[in-house]
Amino acid sequence: MFTLFQRKKAPPKPAVADTPPADVPKGLMRPESAASLLATPRRQRLLEHIWQRTALSRAQFATLYRAPLERYAELVQQFPASESHHHAYPGGMLDHGLEIVAYALKLRQSHLMPVSASPETQAAQAEAWTAGTAYAALLHDMGKIAVDLYVEHADGTPWHPWHGPLRQPYRFRYRPDREYRLHSAATGLLYTRLLDRDIMDWLSGYPDLWSALLYVLAGQYEHAGRLGELVIQADQASAAQALGGDPAKALAVPRHALQRKLLDGLRYLLKEAFKLNQPQASDGWLTQDALWLVSKTVSDKLRAHLLSQGIDGIPSSNTAVFNVLQDHGIALPTSDGKAIWKATVISAGGWSHSFTFLKLSPALIWEADERPAPFAGEVRVETDDASSSDPLPQGTAAVPLSPMTTSTATTPMASAIAAPAEALAGLLDLLDSAAGASASTSSSTARSPTAQDAISEDDGKETPAPSPSESPPSTITSTEPSGEHFMAWLRQGIDSHKLVINDARALIHTVANTAYLVSPGVFQRYAQEHPPVARLAKEAQVPDWQWVQKRFEQLHLHRKHTSGLNIWTCEVTGPRKSRRLHGYLLASPTSLYAETPPNNPYLNLLD
Repeated sequence: MFTLFQRKKAPPKPAVADTPPADVPKGLMRPESAASLLATPRRQRLLEHIWQRTALSRAQFATLYRAPLERYAELVQQFPASESHHHAYPGGMLDHGLEIVAYALKLRQSHLMPVSASPETQAAQAEAWTAGTAYAALLHDMGKIAVDLYVEHADGTPWHPWHGPLRQPYRFRYRPDREYRLHSAATGLLYTRLLDRDIMDWLSGYPDLWSALLYVLAGQYEHAGRLGELVIQADQASAAQALGGDPAKALAVPRHALQRKLLDGLRYLLKEAFKLNQPQASDGWLTQDALWLVSKTVSDKLRAHLLSQGIDGIPSSNTAVFNVLQDHGIALPTSDGKAIWKATVISAGGWSHSFTFLKLSPALIWEADERPAPFAGEVRVETDDASSSDPLPQGTAAVPLSPMTTSTATTPMASAIAAPAEALAGLLDLLDSAAGASASTSSSTARSPTAQDAISEDDGKETPAPSPSESPPSTITSTEPSGEHFMAWLRQGIDSHKLVINDARALIHTVANTAYLVSPGVFQRYAQEHPPVARLAKEAQVPDWQWVQKRFEQLHLHRKHTSGLNIWTCEVTGPRKSRRLHGYLLASPTSLYAETPPNNPYLNLLD
């Protein structure tokens, strides 16, 4: 089929077996073999998907793909992919590596490469470009274990990845003085640890592929053409999945689409909503060389604005939003690579107050002749380490790895190991989908969920029994959050297709010939789009989604059990798995639907 397999090759060496079980000193982790690391069901399923995206026999796959993946597993062991962003849990780097390869090969199927070559050349080089795509994806973050982490053995001697796989108990921590993005340049130190001489000889025989691959490994994606774009999109899809976003959208949109949406949203808010340079209460301050935006304010309002425009996939956690802004080069990093700055604002009149900020370049927002006058006072950066007080994104369960990360079950990190299990379902659904990256959720009668779709399961907690209130008016006369406004928001969202029905991730389904509202998800979505809810909920001393839920219950539009309970349970059924949703049934579908869609055949109402 191609020159690499035209000569007889020895079978790949089997992975080194685990050392016999032995007591590992407290605070240390025992290195595992590739066979052990890759043995989990979720990783085996990812390996199967990777094989299915190639045109190789099992033996050829073992040489070209399985062997590099095993070497990768042995090097990255239980390291996380980041300290507090995506895949920030033990084993996160291995999961991220497998996911991004699977995503990249899914994308690869939609492209003929090398671009502009004849069909004959593209056919002859097809498998080489497929393998090159997998290697570029797998290696793109490899430099992190060389420059971001400090790893040492039990006796205190340091380990470096160029020493080869770990063979002794170890511990690790993130370097506090690491240089942001240096890992891209460090990849070149390690790719020969994964790709053997025969693979390198084979790839170097294709000049276009070879040069594109070398550019990716050097972090110069702008010179890597289509190959660089595939790696970036796959990386964004894997990160979106881990942060609770929609990987299908990450795959379907152009390379810089999210960056444009974030910037457009910020520009709009700075023009229409934000107050700058106020002597006291202000959303931000513009100095001669920087724009300082109050971190929580900008995150809440930016998320609400984008959601109101029908843009999904925006993380619900402020920390995740900060990281996305930083990853797209919008938020400038601190000296230690973080997105959040701590600074004190001192006005000309003597007023001062400390805030956590996002720092932006004014040139990103305004043209030179449009820039507002700078702040007359001073924004003084505090010298201690900046950090965000907002909670970490749900699902990442990351904690600071200091002074050393351990494998003991008592560490907060231990609870994060199960986090990616739920996220994998959505990843594999996307890979299984015939629509792939072109999947659309723009119709209110979108497809019903398949058995493998990742439908959110919520706890279905109820608020206390509501007090009687009047029937809802037919029209809304105020934009102040309320039960009536919530229902109007639902109807408008359905009419505009911003809120989908009966889709895998929908918050609204048709069950028993009426509307079914998933709780607490639908109330959380409303609260995210309407920041004033937070103030009202704080006054009532309840979570913001419960405040919305109670106002909805007071409308008496929902059907109750004979026992008086409000929450109904639905079982999501399919040939391979079943799950449960909790939510509200509307007494009449006309409260929400102009025309009632068909029932979702995959949801069964449980009495």
